[in-house]
Amino acid sequence: QVQLVESGGGLVQPGGSLRLSCAASGSGFSVNDMGWYRQAPGKQRELVASITWIGTTNYADSVKGRFIISRNNAKNTAYLQMNTLKPEDTAVYYCRVFPNYWGQGTQVTVSS
Repeated sequence: QVQLVESGGGLVQPGGSLRLSCAASGSGFSVNDMGWYRQAPGKQRELVASITWIGTTNYADSVKGRFIISRNNAKNTAYLQMNTLKPEDTAVYYCRVFPNYWGQGTQVTVSS
């Protein structure tokens, strides 16, 4: 079983930055891909970014050039550095360890 705990969400003004963290514990996941997803009110959950064990990354077009996903395999932790935030980035952000382990979500609100 895998447990995920996200942190780092909050309220930020447009143009600001936040860094999300996802700490994983348990067993059987150390080489799995990890990802960040988000879900805005009234919308489906969508992939934001993902990263493989060796660091290959993939981003949604809407965040390319603004967000950076990384991971520390020794600490079983994934990060999402979010820069130049926009109001449309407002959502609950979820961490995922593939295939199907999810965190509880952390709220990110971008508003002036």
